[in-house]
Amino acid sequence: MLVWLAVVPTVAMGAQVAVTAQRLLAQSEHLRADLEAGERVGVPLVELMAELQAERAMTAARWAGTPVADDDLRDQRAATDRAAAQFRRLSGSSSDDGAQHSGQFHGHLDEVGDGLDRLTAYRKRADAHSGSAEQAVGYYTGVIGDIIRAYQDGFSHGEDAELAQESRPAIALFSAAEMVAREDTALALAGPSRELAPTAFSEFLDAIGAHRYLYDTWIVPYLSPAEQDSYDKLTGSDAWQTKFRIENAVVANHKDTATGVKLPVDVGDWRAAHGTFAPQLAALNAERSRTVLAHAEAKATQLETEVYWLVGASSGALLVVTVVVFLTTRSVLRRLRRLHTRTVAIAEETLPEVVSRLQRGQAVDAEALPAVRGHEDEVGRISDAFAQVVAVSVDGHRQLAAERHGFGLFASGIAARTGNLVSRQLSLTEDLQETFGHDEALLAQLMRSDQLTVGMRRQTENLLILAGGEVPDPHTEPMRVADLLREAAAEVEDFRRIERQALDEVSVQPHVISQISHLLAELLDNATRFSPPRSKVVVRAELVAEGISVEIEDRGPRVAAAGYEEMNRRLHSAPPYSVLAENAHRLGLFVVGHLADQLQARVTLRRSVYGGTAAVVILPSEVLVPTDGKRGPGPGPAERGPEPEREPVPKPAPVLTPVRAPVPEVPPVPAPMPVPRPAERAAPARSGPGDPTRPALPERVPQTHLTRQLRGPRAPEPDVGRDAATPQEVADAWAEYEEGTQKVEAELRQDQP
Repeated sequence: MLVWLAVVPTVAMGAQVAVTAQRLLAQSEHLRADLEAGERVGVPLVELMAELQAERAMTAARWAGTPVADDDLRDQRAATDRAAAQFRRLSGSSSDDGAQHSGQFHGHLDEVGDGLDRLTAYRKRADAHSGSAEQAVGYYTGVIGDIIRAYQDGFSHGEDAELAQESRPAIALFSAAEMVAREDTALALAGPSRELAPTAFSEFLDAIGAHRYLYDTWIVPYLSPAEQDSYDKLTGSDAWQTKFRIENAVVANHKDTATGVKLPVDVGDWRAAHGTFAPQLAALNAERSRTVLAHAEAKATQLETEVYWLVGASSGALLVVTVVVFLTTRSVLRRLRRLHTRTVAIAEETLPEVVSRLQRGQAVDAEALPAVRGHEDEVGRISDAFAQVVAVSVDGHRQLAAERHGFGLFASGIAARTGNLVSRQLSLTEDLQETFGHDEALLAQLMRSDQLTVGMRRQTENLLILAGGEVPDPHTEPMRVADLLREAAAEVEDFRRIERQALDEVSVQPHVISQISHLLAELLDNATRFSPPRSKVVVRAELVAEGISVEIEDRGPRVAAAGYEEMNRRLHSAPPYSVLAENAHRLGLFVVGHLADQLQARVTLRRSVYGGTAAVVILPSEVLVPTDGKRGPGPGPAERGPEPEREPVPKPAPVLTPVRAPVPEVPPVPAPMPVPRPAERAAPARSGPGDPTRPALPERVPQTHLTRQLRGPRAPEPDVGRDAATPQEVADAWAEYEEGTQKVEAELRQDQP
């Protein structure tokens, strides 16, 4: 941006200089063209106009009967022809040279040429007195009007206000001279009889008013002192005073007759007066034209000089500006580049490391952070501002880390105490089961209470996990995958809907049994809650290249692809407490994500082939050990297919111990001693195959809490034959499925924030 800020004004300045220079040069060339046209065409136009005016007056006098010598008329027509030939030659060369004039100017020149082409024909008509006098005189008047308009369009100097102001009196002088010439023509038409037609008399009066208005308004106020002296001499001469007296006499003393207007006797002095002041008037017009041309020449020279000075001064200024901008920009860019490099290093390396150390409760070296130097320039102030921002950010993260550790310690303590109370509740429930097991109704209620208490313990463990604590694992020996799936299913309230398929060749290490069981229990609980009440939830385990795969598949409602993306994002990111607070009613995925990170496992949710959801858990091979052949309470190797339904046995209640956070201000809450369950106390000790003398930890044995009447082998499952349901029964079943699906979808919509 600095480069552009330097380049754009420089280029703009250069472009402005170029445009200004081009405009001044164009104006100068236009003035030069006007000067050339004035020398080429302007002078011939003036001469042609004077000759046409003289021939018009002579033609009018001869038409009216005034004696005009043939030689005089012939000489005047010859002079007119010479002026016309000179005009044609010079106007043609001006067009061929491509002089810079408007198309309107060349159009008027063409009109003048066309009028001159008809000159011979009108002369013959005038000699033969064919037509009327007004037609003969009107031809000359029309050509002279075209000449004046061409002069006006060609020498108005519209691009220069000063020259345009000087050109207006010159053009007005030509128009005023034409008005006086029209007066002369009108009086010549009166002839010896001194009688004019009404139309000719009206044109005479118009000419008087027009030329007086032009002199008073457009000529006299704009004359130079020298021109004013010439004009004063002209108007003070006897000839001009005679002209003025005759005009007033005609206006005041004319008489209307039956055939026209009778002029006074004073008009006889007009011819002599006109012959005296007409040359003086032409000299005044020529002097004004020469003055305009001289000023145009000086203006053109001045414009060219201005262009040279403008280009030279602008080039020097641009060079100086370019050097200064280049040096300044390079210095600023060098400092900004260093500031950018340092800022990026702090943002990408230093600050994340500082935040990570603060979250781990470690001390932070103040030298690693930017310091405020107190710079005075803009770049230095930006650096100091960034240092202040980093300091505020680090202080905020330090305070947030302290609060997070304190809250984690507080939540861990609460979770540990609640977990111990739940463990004692489970022990009490088992004692009640042993005492009142003979009452089947009461036993069913106690079993229901046991399941709910197990769910409460799992929710307490969820709180402990999200608070940063660890759930201690009471297992000391590996556990078969089949037993692990059974233990996870026992944590689910609706465990009877879970169908397990597992293998016995692989076991998991003892220190991760509780974590894996809790992870699978959360996924199984979601699968049972978000699927139709009568549908099965299948969990299967099998060996894969990276370890073991556990897949949980339900028949729940269809979830959009965006929904799976959102759920998988929750599984692979550790959310802050603010996100947990917004999703307090749906913390299962966050718990699964935490446990998966601890186990280095990978959990993925996707759409099942049955339309529901499939959760795939890949446990790494590091947590697996081969099964040593010891048989547990689970089924034998021949039962690798779907297991028959049985009463799952909840896992032993661990003692929940919070992790000690590294914040010394809040002491950790001491955890009470574990209270073993009666079933654990009564279970016989078994030794492992590796060490026959070493007793194993107590295990819960299925059906030990039942009365003697309920103990014994379980009756085999009846063989399910071919489905004999009628179409109506099938339709009812599908209706119930749809109703359950809609109910779950409604619950999902209500749970969404």
